[in-house]
Amino acid sequence: MSFAELNLAAATPEILLAISAMALLLLGVFLGDKSMRLISWLAAGALCIAAYLAVHVAPATGADPAFGGQFIVDGFAAFMKVLALLATAAAILISIGYASRNDMMRFEFPILMTIAALGMSMMISANNLISLYVGLELQSLALYVTAAFRRDTVRSTEAGLKYFVLGALSSGMLLYGASMIYGFTGSTDFTVLAKSLASDGQPAVGLIVGLVFLSAGLAFKISAVPFHMWTPDVYEGAPTPVTAFFAAAPKVAALALFTRVLIGPFGPLLLQWQQIIVVIAVLSMVLGAVAAINQRNIKRLMAYSSIGNIGYALVGLSAGTQLGVESVLIFMAIYIVTTIGAFGVILAMRRKGEMVEEIGDLAGLAKSQPLLAYSFVIFLFSMAGIPPFAGFFGKLFVFNAAIDAHLYVLAVIGVVASVVSCFYYIRVVKVMCFDTGEGVFDRPDPTIRVVLLVCTLFVLLGVFVPGPVAEAATSAAASLFPG
Repeated sequence: MSFAELNLAAATPEILLAISAMALLLLGVFLGDKSMRLISWLAAGALCIAAYLAVHVAPATGADPAFGGQFIVDGFAAFMKVLALLATAAAILISIGYASRNDMMRFEFPILMTIAALGMSMMISANNLISLYVGLELQSLALYVTAAFRRDTVRSTEAGLKYFVLGALSSGMLLYGASMIYGFTGSTDFTVLAKSLASDGQPAVGLIVGLVFLSAGLAFKISAVPFHMWTPDVYEGAPTPVTAFFAAAPKVAALALFTRVLIGPFGPLLLQWQQIIVVIAVLSMVLGAVAAINQRNIKRLMAYSSIGNIGYALVGLSAGTQLGVESVLIFMAIYIVTTIGAFGVILAMRRKGEMVEEIGDLAGLAKSQPLLAYSFVIFLFSMAGIPPFAGFFGKLFVFNAAIDAHLYVLAVIGVVASVVSCFYYIRVVKVMCFDTGEGVFDRPDPTIRVVLLVCTLFVLLGVFVPGPVAEAATSAAASLFPG
């Protein structure tokens, strides 16, 4: 492979992140843990610059391959990279105050999140089953460590161990599926696979089995039912900033990879994989709506909420059309902002320096910290899909895509699940705003207040959000459908 064929310019954001992670690691080694705050801000800055470069590296039309076709840059990759990288930057910033109060002032923490973001960026641009796996594992290895970062607590250690064991199992399933796909097609390249499957008639049974295993491995990464079992326990046990990170950025990257794999190389097998996605979407929406009703811990409730929201995103993907992909992009953009905002509020909910995680303990928040409480109300109503907040338009787009693809039953189930989920969202609102609590909540950190302000304005101005986001999503989705 010649140097020109490498096309290193296409991977400028990834190269920047890799260099930044190594430079920050050296800085941390020399300055020690006292540099954690500085390294966090530098890491967030590097991620924002990488997001800017991701937009300007992507070609205006078509796709730009690199590394012998294993890495591809297009409008779809640029859109999803911006979401994942900015979500990572926000997660790092809102974690600074928590880290200073909970013995997590270690410089490795923001560096691990930066390395995970590098893996996500590689996943989003993967154009080969091998590069897919490399990016996925780079992300996962960093996430395993962050889940168990509070080594002195049993809950965090247990969360990291559970995530690692189940993550290894999912990686094995994914690799087995990839090996079967290679065995029946003779290639791991997405472009070659797409051409081969388009020219063949009836696909081999072994190829379908390989696709099922590959889908199972990717479904684990987005915590879709029935591969969700790790999510509530890991979300509850991991440090809250890590939970906020898990609920946002990795979900975007994994769903982007899932979308690229199904629409790209396996686009000709739409009728085969559509059945899988429809079942997973229905199970995720129903479980997310029902299982959260009896939850008493706010982080476990948010875990089931994220499972349900992934189900709604899969409704758009199940359409298998350009409109469906466009709806997934819009939904995930809104979901990311809402999730970061909601976890920002959860991080800010403290009494006398101690975190509050039980829903019943939120009583009196509206009286003690009204701005914090009402911003949380806005985020919860957005997740419930109540107009005029941005979340309503996210669900509207995915249900519209399902109806356009004649998946009427799927759309109806989604609407019913959305209505059911309103119960537990409104219950949290009732506890915060109408129940009487004991004690006064602490004032949020300045960084969290800024992040909450940005997220609240985005969700609150939901009527105006779909326009510019939809335009960018339309252009991004079109890059996956060159025909």
